[in-house]
Amino acid sequence: MKQGIDINLWFNNNAEEAVDFYLSVFRDGKITGTEYYTEAGEEITGHKKGDIVTIEFELLGTCFVAVNAGPEFTFSPAVSFSVKCKTQEEIDYYWNKLSAVPDAEQCGWLQDKYGLSWQIVPVILIEMMERGNQEQRKRITEKYLGMKKFIIKDLEEAFDSDGNNRIQK
Repeated sequence: MKQGIDINLWFNNNAEEAVDFYLSVFRDGKITGTEYYTEAGEEITGHKKGDIVTIEFELLGTCFVAVNAGPEFTFSPAVSFSVKCKTQEEIDYYWNKLSAVPDAEQCGWLQDKYGLSWQIVPVILIEMMERGNQEQRKRITEKYLGMKKFIIKDLEEAFDSDGNNRIQK
């Protein structure tokens, strides 16, 4: 095992289902390891020998560990995962696959069916915020604050409303 930081996600006894879901969304994803409960923890955990404890998996080069635990802890929007997208098609794809709680959607943030929060962010928005002048940043901020899912065309129009400051793709 290499040294580094893995993201541990605590699931309510449905880690395998959740990992299968994420692997279906992120097509390059893969399982990198699985650990199983032994008889040693049956009384403490309530899990039987052979039940899955953890599933290590990778999505877009990021390592995660799905912990197959119980209802003691749940996810919060205080932690989210950003997916940087180059095209509107990518934004639409991830949004349609991951969004499960429409009331939780705002400014590119969504919540999936397991309660994890995701930010589906166009790369060009990051570039506009870095390169834009104060007025341009103000206009695109005002534009995206009213959005649920980011629409690249609308962000570009807000950025370029004076007609001479387009971001080159």
